[in-house]
Amino acid sequence: MEGATPTETMIVASARHLAGERVCFVGIGPPNIACNLARRTVAPDLELVYEAGVFGAVPERLPLSIGDPSLVTGATSVCSMFELFAYYLQGGLVDVAFLSGSQIDRFGNLNTTVIGDYSSPKVRLPGSGGACEIAINAHKVFVIMPQSTRTFVEKIDFRTSPGHLTGKRPAHWGAGPSVVVTGLGMYEFDDDSGEMCLTNLHPGVSLDDVQQATSWELRVGDHVSETPAPTEQELRVMREQLDPQGIYTRGG
Repeated sequence: MEGATPTETMIVASARHLAGERVCFVGIGPPNIACNLARRTVAPDLELVYEAGVFGAVPERLPLSIGDPSLVTGATSVCSMFELFAYYLQGGLVDVAFLSGSQIDRFGNLNTTVIGDYSSPKVRLPGSGGACEIAINAHKVFVIMPQSTRTFVEKIDFRTSPGHLTGKRPAHWGAGPSVVVTGLGMYEFDDDSGEMCLTNLHPGVSLDDVQQATSWELRVGDHVSETPAPTEQELRVMREQLDPQGIYTRGG
């Protein structure tokens, strides 16, 4: 098949991280594709949880939104959003959650609220939704987002979803973000400093490429590996089953 785009590589790398996971809180867009790809490849027993109140979703096609009726058919449970957040998420039953954002800093704090000053922003973003509660209650958080100096910033304009704050792990149920996957590489967080650290470069990407797309002096791991390229099976599932029109996957 035609070679993978950076977005496809990002989605595949994220999906592979779900191997061995059981209950995953899913967002719309690339996280949605990554989770559904994982369920078709490395994590067939993955239970998908959607914010609208669906637990154990088994959608036959890629859901268009968190309220897509395709999520209900075959689901383990359908309940109110309050019950999902109060009994499942805050009850500690979500193993991993996928989040994204418009900005992220070196400690994994995410902004999905405003670009610019809060009282007079340049851009007003969708806001938190359930992202803040997901960030502090899921046992682990995976972040998937494009990388540039506009998204990987020294200081976010608004802290919507807490990561490791300023380096000290926050005192809440979850452990905070553990993995960040972009179209250029993959990152983990140092246990002591809480700072993002580059662990993988995607095929064809150099360390200089990554640093030029980061607004701070990037921390680099002792052993940076190359991400295995997407397989033909992974590309076929994405292109033929999950996103045949390429709405989410065929970007740069």
